[in-house]
Amino acid sequence: MKRLDPVIKRETLYIGAWVLILSAIMQAVFLIIGKWDYTVLLGNLLTGSASVLNFFLMALTVQRAVDKDEKDARGTMKASQALRNLMMFVIVVLGVLLPCFNIWASIIPVFFPRISMLFRAMLNKK
Repeated sequence: MKRLDPVIKRETLYIGAWVLILSAIMQAVFLIIGKWDYTVLLGNLLTGSASVLNFFLMALTVQRAVDKDEKDARGTMKASQALRNLMMFVIVVLGVLLPCFNIWASIIPVFFPRISMLFRAMLNKK
C-alpha cells in the first residue's frame, strides 16, 4: 500500500484542529445557556470525531483514486462516498436515538469540517 501523503496528514490535522475549536465553542454555548451536561460532551465527541474520520477516509480515497484510470477512479469515489455517508448517517442516528447523547450536540458537529473549509477559503483570500 502507498504511504500516507503528507498533505493528507496536514489537512486532516487542520480539520481536526478546527473541529476541536468549534467543539469547544459549542460546549461553551451549551454551558452559557444552562443546557450543558455530560450528554453534550458525549454527542460532540461522537460526531466530531466521526466527522474528522470521514474527512480522513475521503482524503485516502482521493489518494488511491489518483493512480487509477478515470472510470475506476469515479467508481472508487462513488463507493467511498456512499459508504462514508452511510457511516455518518448511522452515527448521527445513534447520537439522536441513544439517551446518552444530546441530540443537538450529535448533529451540529457534522457541519464543523465544512465550516473549517469555509474559514480556510476566507483566510486564503486575504
